[in-house]
Amino acid sequence: MTNPSTAFRTTALVLAIAFATDLATAGSTSRRCGKGFVEQVNGCTVLHLKGTPYEMGYQHGALLKANVKESFAALQELSRRIRLPQFGYEFTPTNVIALIIDIQTKYLPAGYREEIQGLADGAGISEELAFRMNFIPELFHCSGFAIMNSATRGGTLYHGRVLDYATDWGLQKHGVLIVSEPDGKIPFVNVSFAGFVGSVTGMNAEHISIGEMGGHGLGQWNGVPMAALVRRALEESKSVDDAVAIFRDSSRTCEYYYVVADGKSNEAVGMEASANKFAVLKPGEFHPMLPSPIQDCVIMSADRRYRKLVSWVKGGHGDFDEKSALELMNCPVAMKRQNLHNVLFEPKSTRFWYSLASEDRKPAASQPYQAFQLTELLKRRPPEGVEEIALRK
Repeated sequence: MTNPSTAFRTTALVLAIAFATDLATAGSTSRRCGKGFVEQVNGCTVLHLKGTPYEMGYQHGALLKANVKESFAALQELSRRIRLPQFGYEFTPTNVIALIIDIQTKYLPAGYREEIQGLADGAGISEELAFRMNFIPELFHCSGFAIMNSATRGGTLYHGRVLDYATDWGLQKHGVLIVSEPDGKIPFVNVSFAGFVGSVTGMNAEHISIGEMGGHGLGQWNGVPMAALVRRALEESKSVDDAVAIFRDSSRTCEYYYVVADGKSNEAVGMEASANKFAVLKPGEFHPMLPSPIQDCVIMSADRRYRKLVSWVKGGHGDFDEKSALELMNCPVAMKRQNLHNVLFEPKSTRFWYSLASEDRKPAASQPYQAFQLTELLKRRPPEGVEEIALRK
């Protein structure tokens, strides 16, 4: 495994945790489309998708039409402002993304393109735009830890994940929890934003959680798009070994690192699954770039942040619960201006705690956490009489 460099940057949080009320009654549904519906639960937008890839895409676009258009407009503005000097001054994210799409289309998992087409049709936008915006993550690379067994109270496995996307992009206005039930595949929650079909943070109903962290390697795009690969692992993995095999045996891109956790076996691993390298780091395992291993912990960060995180984990080893596990993402391990969302997963119970950056650009780490449980979210149904949008098949 090479130096994770910027790959693992854990981020600050407040200690106020807003626990969920009874999910069977909380929230109000605003619209439905086919088997899909959107609602507000504990102040967060929750989008339920169910069916074939095209149907799920159409539900997504139709139910969040305004948000999809606005989030894509923000990303288009971003692509006009940023320069990529490593490719020459004439290259911007707009034309580099076109190059990425041309290279990666043949690697897309079955159904991925159909879901993006459904998204475009449901939102009333062009397929070209929907594709371009769904490949943005291939340009911007992020942090994570897993603590378990002797490290926590009662041995509970906690998996922390921070998304270090900049808050000035405005995507926090369109943050959404997507509860997906794809035909013939494993249901999962995708912590995402409106219009994004892939995944960088998620957990499935088989108690597998995954978080992505990016490093370098920009330009190595001959493989499955990172977000599509994470999405596939969520849809198909019933164990850590399943997830590891999917990443190991797939054509991969750039330099990416992952933490994968399994609540059934109470185990987790770190992975480097880059374009030309693959390695698995087990809890407590030494690596020259991660020289301070701790029993029953996967700690992957860089430089000063890594040293601080190690000191905190050592200080609390054996006594971590959900509150103190959240504290592991505090400053100075944290970044202050690049923190779109934070999530702490408890895969065994499928509980998770979620915070989102504020619209005035305060990082997710400074915002209250809301608690959810995937098994409960999957039981929710829209009440009768809500606005219904026709599903185009």
